[in-house]
Amino acid sequence: MKNKYTKITLLAAAIGMLTLVSCSQSQELAYFKDAPRNVESDQSGQFSKGIQTNDLLYIYVESRAPEATIRFNQETNKVAVDGGVVMNPGGSAVTGYLVNNEGDIIFPVLGRMHVEGKTHAQLAAEIEQRLVSEGHILDATVTVKLMNFKVSVLGEVTRPGQIEASGERLTIFEALSMVGDLTIYGQRENVTVVREENGTRTVGEIDLTSKEVFDSPYYYLHQNDVVYVEPNMKKKKSAERDPMTLSYISSVVSIVSVLTSAFYYYLLIKRMN
Repeated sequence: MKNKYTKITLLAAAIGMLTLVSCSQSQELAYFKDAPRNVESDQSGQFSKGIQTNDLLYIYVESRAPEATIRFNQETNKVAVDGGVVMNPGGSAVTGYLVNNEGDIIFPVLGRMHVEGKTHAQLAAEIEQRLVSEGHILDATVTVKLMNFKVSVLGEVTRPGQIEASGERLTIFEALSMVGDLTIYGQRENVTVVREENGTRTVGEIDLTSKEVFDSPYYYLHQNDVVYVEPNMKKKKSAERDPMTLSYISSVVSIVSVLTSAFYYYLLIKRMN
């Protein structure tokens, strides 16, 4: 009877250990696991540092007099601007305004404008003010958007590659969802984000398992950010093994199987004789 109780106790302990291990592993895969639920909090992150070189801008001018906006919109403007990127002979596709290395664009009639560092709203307001003050349009309304918001996601994700987003607001979780999320081998505690802005490169880390992720300067991704998900220790250890080991084992098993079959076949023939 004592041995029976001892076996039951050992079995219960083993099941308990397996449960703890399973819970521990599932906790490692959880995002912002310590964040309180059903609690409101302020959004302190910043979507963007403003317009950067190599940004491709969509700029659209509206007015109660549509004919006054024709020369300012790429959809309708058929006149090339000297030295600019505005030419659109077909009047159909929107090519956008590429911010050059000096942080400038060439806008129809208004000419060269320095836009680097300004927000989209600031640039729209500046164009509106100039169009009205210079007598081009009496009631100008301008929209400015980013056309080439790109982020690269590499490492232990389902579909690594470059993704494009409309607008200028993209969170780290939105980006990961667009590449199919992390694999089970992805290191969630220290995801690396490489950011280049205003001639400066920064390399930061973000912990996806902590509530602090929402206060990180990398929670909102910026134009041309590179996100790298490092493999966890299990994946690293498997990579350190000789990749031919499994092939060697498979070959040995096959040879042993053939030899065993041949031996039993030999014994069967000998017995029949």
